[in-house]
Amino acid sequence: MCSSDLITAKRLGVHIAGAFTALALMAPAVFAQTYGFATLPPGTLNHTTASAISKVLKEKGGLNMLVQPTAGDQVIVPMTGRSEVELGITNIMETQDAYDGAFKDMRVVAAVHPLRTPFFVRKDSGMTKMADIKGKRVTMGYSAMRNIDKTIRAMLASAGLTEADVKPVLVPNVVRSADEFMAGNSDMFSFAFGGPKVKEADVTVGGIRALEIDPAGMAAARKVMPWSYLTDVGPGPVFTGVEKPMKVYSFDNVLIASAKVPEDFIYKILVTMEQNIPDLVAVQPVLREYGAETAYKQYGVPYHPGALKYFKEKNLSAKAIE
Repeated sequence: MCSSDLITAKRLGVHIAGAFTALALMAPAVFAQTYGFATLPPGTLNHTTASAISKVLKEKGGLNMLVQPTAGDQVIVPMTGRSEVELGITNIMETQDAYDGAFKDMRVVAAVHPLRTPFFVRKDSGMTKMADIKGKRVTMGYSAMRNIDKTIRAMLASAGLTEADVKPVLVPNVVRSADEFMAGNSDMFSFAFGGPKVKEADVTVGGIRALEIDPAGMAAARKVMPWSYLTDVGPGPVFTGVEKPMKVYSFDNVLIASAKVPEDFIYKILVTMEQNIPDLVAVQPVLREYGAETAYKQYGVPYHPGALKYFKEKNLSAKAIE
């Protein structure tokens, strides 16, 4: 090789080395790993919650979370249980059923907030309490969200009613429940306070009202769905359809993950959320209730090791459902 060729080769080597160095520096930005976060369709409380958490994890924690809307919990749970996504959000009933069934690796990460899910009716309907729904058209079935059907039956049971006492209107999910109500095909819909669809229904029909539940009926309701409890609400921006202080049917919304998801990843999620609650609330107001003290509850599903590490550092014990 002549001297000119040798010089050319050296220069080429320098350029190649420089190119690899540039690629190495670009790698974190260009090839950053994307993590999946399975949730419900847009318009639901869960979709807004997932969007808020994903935004904070990306901007404050450096975790590139991708919100993945699905048709319902019947899709979210298998996706999470099979580790097709790293994180999911669903209700505790779906999580318990998954763990009791085919997904023994299912783990709870944290209770994020209560799902307060009353029956909503038209404000001019004359109905004010659960017992008034007798003989009315009630959305049921929930083929894509089977456990929501269980909560509907539980709330009916709180008033001494069963499916035989109402006129079922079959729907696949809570979004369709609200749509049927707005279209005039049902006399009620059930949805979590804070979901955009609730405000949409309120505007569409000229005002809605949340039906009050009798605390004395909760024993009957828990025979249908054991993880339920009552929470107090009052008139306010989040509680559309509430005209006075009242108690509403509630159960927990939880973050879930497979036990195969790395411990450090889950731990970082919880730390980042705790450190940035104002940013979470800016997108999803109901997350003002979130905190380390409310995130750890006693369920029949084990917690993820990363979550247990986090709660242990906080010296917290799991609280019983009351």
